[in-house]
Amino acid sequence: MRVMVLVKATADSEAGVMPPDGLLEAMGLYNEALVKAGIMLAGDGLKPSSKGCRVAFDGAGRTVIDGPFAETRELVAGYWLWEVKDMAEAVEWVKRCPNPMPGPSEIEIRPLYDLSDFDAVMTPEAAAVHDRVRDRLG
Repeated sequence: MRVMVLVKATADSEAGVMPPDGLLEAMGLYNEALVKAGIMLAGDGLKPSSKGCRVAFDGAGRTVIDGPFAETRELVAGYWLWEVKDMAEAVEWVKRCPNPMPGPSEIEIRPLYDLSDFDAVMTPEAAAVHDRVRDRLG
């Protein structure tokens, strides 16, 4: 089971405050344990939303919205992509994580869809397109 593990933003992360002493090393050691366990597929921290933008969709229309974005608690400051046995294993790994922010913080775990989840609605044409994409990604 693949899961996306999302580190929620805080006022400090949105302000670009760098991690306190020791946190980079602690997170590095945690990431090293994830890699050694064969769980971590990818992961990175994200710059504040003031450095990003959103694209809003409305039918055929597209509107670009520059950051920063107001609702800090709805923003993501970093992520991991993990391969785990089940949600319980993901929760156990998150519980071992050093607090990623100074002060209170949250980490959200979300399962990823597998292509087989769409079997009931997958047309042969759509399957062919997805196969080509998968082949190009390796």
